[in-house]
Amino acid sequence: MSKISIRFFNDREVRAVWDEENSKWWFSAIDIIQAINNEPDYVKAGNYWRWLKKKFSTDNVQLVSVTHDFKFKAPDGKERAADALDYDAVQIMAKHFPNNNAVNFLDWFNYSDNTIDGQSKKKAYTFLQSNLVADKDIGTTKALLQIHAYIFGGLYDFAGKIRTVNISKGGFKFAAAEYLPKTLEKIEKMPENTFDEIVDKYVEMNVAHPFREGNGRTTRIWLDLMLKRSLKRCVDWSQINKYDYLSAMSESILDSTKINGLLKNALTDKINDREMFMKGIDYSYYYEEA
Repeated sequence: MSKISIRFFNDREVRAVWDEENSKWWFSAIDIIQAINNEPDYVKAGNYWRWLKKKFSTDNVQLVSVTHDFKFKAPDGKERAADALDYDAVQIMAKHFPNNNAVNFLDWFNYSDNTIDGQSKKKAYTFLQSNLVADKDIGTTKALLQIHAYIFGGLYDFAGKIRTVNISKGGFKFAAAEYLPKTLEKIEKMPENTFDEIVDKYVEMNVAHPFREGNGRTTRIWLDLMLKRSLKRCVDWSQINKYDYLSAMSESILDSTKINGLLKNALTDKINDREMFMKGIDYSYYYEEA
């Protein structure tokens, strides 16, 4: 199976497939059209793409690289071969787009991989193969620190380190830094044998927010490790709407019922599926986008 990456521009998926032979990504042309034009209709976006290709041909604009070798899932759920563009072709298409809609898209497309988030995301993709966390350490603070250090090492000087400053978000103050070590000790001792116990532990770790940055991305991997070990399940994060998730996590400070339900409905037994893990990373980073 090809390695698929999902990026998000204005809450729209832009899917890409990795080409091992040529060592590069190929991006779905119709996804790009939907993103640039904010077009919800897949068929209309496909028609626009066909018209645009003809226009480029008439205007002598050479896209250089267009392939039909990769399959993307259509709205009916079936995998179908569709036009895909490499990095250079996306650049050319966006620069010669018939309107100004592509300006912001091009800025996003060029910048996204060079940010701290972009760099840490690349590292997160490889976490599954790292075998970094031993089974006996899953669910511990040690494991959480290892995950954070792996993803953000070299990007933040506090990677893998418990924060020593107080932080807040949306008016809510997370666990006070001076009490954080004892708080983490208590969380670590919480059981993780059942689904409800694991979710409770995850929610408490979110309230603790042990790092200055990167808490959500780190704890979601931590959560999946606990689910895999104890229940032979993990979360299919693509099944959880970003705004439903953020709302549920905000409510979980007082009542974890909603996040419990969202996670339970998204459980899958594909715990060794690399594509499931990759997709989970894509959505995890998407949740953090402003």
